[in-house]
Amino acid sequence: MMKYIKSLVLVALVTLSACKEKAEKQEEKGLKVTWKSSSEKTIWSDKTYEERTDALQPEATIVVDTEKQQQEIDGFGGCFNELGWDALAMVTPEEKQQILNDLFDTKDGCKFNLCRMPIGANDYAVDWYSHNETEGDFAMGNFSIDRDKKRLVPYIKEAQKINPEVQVWASPWCPPSWMKQSKHYACKSNPKFNDLPEKWSNTEELVSRFITEPKYFEAYALYFAKFVKAYQAEGIDISAVHVQNEYNSAQNFPSCVWDPKDLGVLISDYLGPKFEAENIDAEIWLGTVERPQLERVTDVVEYGDAKKYVDGVGFQWAGKGAIESVHTTYPDMRLMQTETECGDGSNDWKAAEYTFNLMKHYFENGANSYMYWNMVLDETGKSQWGWKQNSMISIDSNTKAITYNPEFYLMKHLSAFVAPGSVKIDTTGDDENAIVFYNKADNKVVVLAYNDATDNKEFQFNINGKEVKTLLDAKSFNTLTVTL
Repeated sequence: MMKYIKSLVLVALVTLSACKEKAEKQEEKGLKVTWKSSSEKTIWSDKTYEERTDALQPEATIVVDTEKQQQEIDGFGGCFNELGWDALAMVTPEEKQQILNDLFDTKDGCKFNLCRMPIGANDYAVDWYSHNETEGDFAMGNFSIDRDKKRLVPYIKEAQKINPEVQVWASPWCPPSWMKQSKHYACKSNPKFNDLPEKWSNTEELVSRFITEPKYFEAYALYFAKFVKAYQAEGIDISAVHVQNEYNSAQNFPSCVWDPKDLGVLISDYLGPKFEAENIDAEIWLGTVERPQLERVTDVVEYGDAKKYVDGVGFQWAGKGAIESVHTTYPDMRLMQTETECGDGSNDWKAAEYTFNLMKHYFENGANSYMYWNMVLDETGKSQWGWKQNSMISIDSNTKAITYNPEFYLMKHLSAFVAPGSVKIDTTGDDENAIVFYNKADNKVVVLAYNDATDNKEFQFNINGKEVKTLLDAKSFNTLTVTL
C-alpha cells in the first residue's frame, strides 16, 4: 500500500513538474490572448487564439511598441435624450433593465462611463423647451429643471445605479429663446417642423444670433450655473459643460449660431468668472465644433482669458477636419469626439464600417474619448424635426421587438476592453485598419482590427517583438486583448 501511495506521489510530482515546465514556456512566450469577433453574419463571437508556427507570410503586419504612448483615454458613452427614454418605456421592465445593463454594466456591458446630455431641448427632445422661457427674467427666478425630472433625470439615475462612475457632461442646443434676436429656438425656417418667420431664417455663419449685450451674457452664465447646481441637488454631478452644440449651424431644430469671438466673450468674461465665483467645479469646454477651420477654435480660445477657463475641445461631424490642427496647436488640451455621425437610420453594417473609420481618425488625432449619439430609439429613428437617424439599439413600437444594431457591437468592441486610463499606442506597418491601446494597470494591449476585405485575411501583430498571428474573418471587427 505504501509503495502504491509513493507511486501516486511520484506521478503527481512528475505531472506538476510537467505543468510547471509548460507554464514556464508559456510565460517565456509572455502572451495570453483573448479574442472577440463580429461580422455581418456572426455577432460578438468568441474566437480561440492558437499560436501559429507556420511560415505563411501575413497579408498585413502591424508593429506595436508599448513605449510609444500617446494620449490617455477618458472613456466612451452616448447621449441621454428624451426620445430614448420614451423608447425604453415601450418594453417590459425586465427588458428595459437588460438594455440598460448592456450599455452600462461594467462586467458584461459596454461599460459606458462618460455620457452627454442636453441643456434644454435638442433635436431628440419630445418638443421645444428651455429651463427658463420667461422673457426678461435676467435674475433666473423662474429657472427650473422640472421637465427633466420626467425623462432625463431618471434616465441618468438608472444608468448610474448600474455604474456609479458614469460621468455626465452637458451642452445647450439653444439658449432660452428670448435671448436670441429672433425670439425663437430655430435658426432656419421650415413650415413643416417649426413656425420661425422666414425673415429670421438665415444660414449665414459667423454671425451671432444670441443678443450680445452684457445683461444677456450675465443671465446666460447664471443659467449655466443654475443648471449645474440644480442637477447637483438631484444627486447628479455635471462633469463639464460644452458651451454650444454646433455653433456654426443654423438648423430647423433648436440651434444657435455664434461668432466665435462672442463665444470667447461668454467664456472669458462671464461663464468662467461665474463658475469661479460660485465654486462650481464643472469644467468648461469649447464644444461642439463642427467645422474644419482652426480659426473657429482659436478665435474662441485666444480671446481674453478664455484659455484660462477652457479645459477641452469637443468635435463632431465636419469638426473632424479641425481636430488634427487643434491637437497640434494645443497639444496639452483634452479632446473629445462628441457625437458620432448618425447616418440616416440605416442601422446597417455599412454604418458600422463608416463609424470605425471615424474612430480611427479621431483617436489617431488625439481624441481622449468617443461618444455615440442616440443609444436607444424606436424603429423610425426620427426626431420631431424630421431627421431619421441611427441608434445603437432599436425598439419596434408595434411589435416591441428589440434589435441591437451593428454599431452597438462596434462600440462594445472598444468600450468593453479599453479601460479609462489606458493610452493610445502609436503603431507602424499596415495599420490603417487597426487602433491599439495599452492598459498600464494590468499590462494589457487591446487591438481593434477591422478586416475590410471580402475574404479572410492573415494579420500579424508584432507586440514588443513578440508575434500574434491571426486569420481574421472577411468584413469583421476584432478585439484582441493581449496580456504581456
